[in-house]
Amino acid sequence: MRKYWYRRILIMVVVFLFTVGGGYYLIEFQQNKLKAEVNAKTSSENMVIPGGMPIGIYLETEGVMILGTESITAHDGMDYEPAANLVKAGDYIVGLNNQTIDDKSELIEAVNRLEDEDAVLRVRRGEQYMNIRVKPVRLSAKETKLGIWVRDNAQGLGTITFLDTDSRFGALGHGIHDTDTNTLLNIHEGTVYETSIRDIQKGEDGTPGGMEGIIVYNNYNILGEISKNTDCGIFGTIDRIDTLFTDQTPIETAVKDEIVEGPAVIRCAVEGKVKDYDIRVTKIDKNADEVNKGIVIEVTDDKLLAQTGGIVQGMSGSPIIQNGKLIGAVTHVFVHDSTKGYGIFIEDMLNNVEI
Repeated sequence: MRKYWYRRILIMVVVFLFTVGGGYYLIEFQQNKLKAEVNAKTSSENMVIPGGMPIGIYLETEGVMILGTESITAHDGMDYEPAANLVKAGDYIVGLNNQTIDDKSELIEAVNRLEDEDAVLRVRRGEQYMNIRVKPVRLSAKETKLGIWVRDNAQGLGTITFLDTDSRFGALGHGIHDTDTNTLLNIHEGTVYETSIRDIQKGEDGTPGGMEGIIVYNNYNILGEISKNTDCGIFGTIDRIDTLFTDQTPIETAVKDEIVEGPAVIRCAVEGKVKDYDIRVTKIDKNADEVNKGIVIEVTDDKLLAQTGGIVQGMSGSPIIQNGKLIGAVTHVFVHDSTKGYGIFIEDMLNNVEI
């Protein structure tokens, strides 16, 4: 009888220890699993697919940008400048007489429909909107003008820098400015197109070189959309990832404190396919006056120097990689020394990605 009770007590102790111990190890296992998931999530947020491929860029502004005003000779032989001192270069015309204006052709058509009444322009200046009354000048029975030079879009070639886990990209490393006013274009929408490099003009001291690409602006060649144009680059989403990114191996991004002066590479496609070329990081300025000039680089790769002379227009956005991490992107070339240029910290580009 006594052995029976000893056996029951022993079984109860074993069951208790197994239940408590098993529960403890189960909780510990779940906690370790959760830590692993958190670590994996944190790691994935620091991982991107580096670019280096050329892209065609097309931007449409909100309304039409004013470049300046001019004098016009009317049908009566007199010269008039109706918009002088009323509008400024960098203003955007977004409406005329309660009609929304999206592009230059709409503005021209709306102006030509005017009779003898004044035109009330809806203008955006910075963040402010205002109505400006202008007296149009009639040149003939079918043509009327306001004496305003305008532009409504921009296009060009650049290099993609990275793609994140949500198919969001960053490119160029600097903003797209109007060539006449040097103001950052305020875009309504934009499109990324597939392109290929046709020719490269080699850079020489005092004359920056450039990449010439073939861009066919049709629906078949659309790769994605551009949603932001900032001083840190252009940003948006890529739809046809496999078409643009043949190599989708992700790498980590570096914070500013991890970057050091010394060897690095830039990734670009000046020879028709994406390759890495040797450079040196010669200066790191975390407090640069311009956000896209925080890194100074020098091309040391003989093959790239022979091909391009160094950094050329169109290479803006080329990823800069150091110690296996993406540290930034090429942004500018030194005008008097094409072997040297500036870069932007990848940390600053990532801060502009839409969340």
